[in-house]
Amino acid sequence: MPYTPHTQTEVREMLDVIGLEKESDLFASIPDDLKVSKLDLPDGLDEFSTFNMFKKLASKNVTNKLMFMGGGYYDHVVPSAVDALAGRSEFYTAYTPYQAEASQGTLQALYEYQSLICELTGMDVSNASMYDGATALAEAALMAVRITRRNKILVDAGVNPTYIEVVKTYLSFRDIEVEVIDMNGEESNLEAVESKIDNTVAAYLFQNPNFFGSVSDFTSICDKLHEHKALAVMSAYPVSLGMLKDPGSLGVDIVSADGQCLGNYLSFGGPTFGMVATKTEYIRNLPGRIIGKTLDKDGKELFVLTMQAREQHIRRQRATSNICSNQNLLALRSTMFLSLIGREGLVTMAELCFNKSEYLKEQISKVSGISVVNTQSTFNEFVIKTPLSASDLLAKLSDKGFYAGVNLSALYENRTNEILISVTEKRTKEDMDQLVTAIGEVL
Repeated sequence: MPYTPHTQTEVREMLDVIGLEKESDLFASIPDDLKVSKLDLPDGLDEFSTFNMFKKLASKNVTNKLMFMGGGYYDHVVPSAVDALAGRSEFYTAYTPYQAEASQGTLQALYEYQSLICELTGMDVSNASMYDGATALAEAALMAVRITRRNKILVDAGVNPTYIEVVKTYLSFRDIEVEVIDMNGEESNLEAVESKIDNTVAAYLFQNPNFFGSVSDFTSICDKLHEHKALAVMSAYPVSLGMLKDPGSLGVDIVSADGQCLGNYLSFGGPTFGMVATKTEYIRNLPGRIIGKTLDKDGKELFVLTMQAREQHIRRQRATSNICSNQNLLALRSTMFLSLIGREGLVTMAELCFNKSEYLKEQISKVSGISVVNTQSTFNEFVIKTPLSASDLLAKLSDKGFYAGVNLSALYENRTNEILISVTEKRTKEDMDQLVTAIGEVL
């Protein structure tokens, strides 16, 4: 390979040191039937031809269908100013701010991010972002284990099922018991939860609104947990906090969330970023890094990495997390987004999601054969039951130009005819009426 920097003499010397005859001997452990003798690649293309080839490939991505899918990732408005600001080279090309003197802009923006997340969640402190909502919840569970020094976690079955699997995976290597508590339909079984809380429990993990869109008041559960010195850990939907009681008001100890809905696109599945916020007394157990504000020797204000208890910086056994990076740019986009829409803008956005969802829920329930499964209040998502299998109905609606919802049979064995439908502020009355009409035509 022409770009390999080593001469043949140097390669020979290295092979002699490790006792091998030729370079291919390095791969002797790989079975012969898995090896290829050469890569049969076509000749390289010129720039114009390459561009056209990728343009043709990109055209296979269908983006013009009306989106009613949710389940953790949502089709929200992203102001153009977010793209313009986040695309500036100072942010777009910035790396982890290890050198504070060279990273004041990034550090200040992340400090503002932390402040906004605390205000949004009602918590005292926030870290400077995580990977995504699922790993953020898993890190929150580990955080609760460290704080309480107990090794039992209760998880509400209303938590996003993919989040539950990530939590189980994270905790499986730590001799931590994870018990998932079944629900009453689409609602949390609060009586069952209360009966499970005792002095062996580190934390109860729940989601509000839950995966099925249902909203509950977990204040009494939080009080019960605190009676037994256990922690309440909530996975939140940030947009809903423009309308619902914030986690701090519920008595929650640790909040996690996925930030895709705040100024980031669906992007065919990612990337996104996660949040974790908590009370002041638990700050030293926060994973990741925390940005702080202080004064230099001349009395000038500056921003620094106050805490970064990661295994890159301290002994592995004392680290709060093995996360080796984070999602700075996406977290910065959320800071720009929240700053642009403001407090009242977030309230309006949440109200639009709720009101439009209520309208669609009412209209769709009028279609013969369709029933809305949720019996209590929902935010912007709800479950419908159909006479057709969910797979068949969604496929036929896709042909009519709709991504009509999440097929729950792909996630739950007993929900073959159920679909999770989501409505955001982007969906118009005309969009929703068209979906209702299309469902009626299919049925």
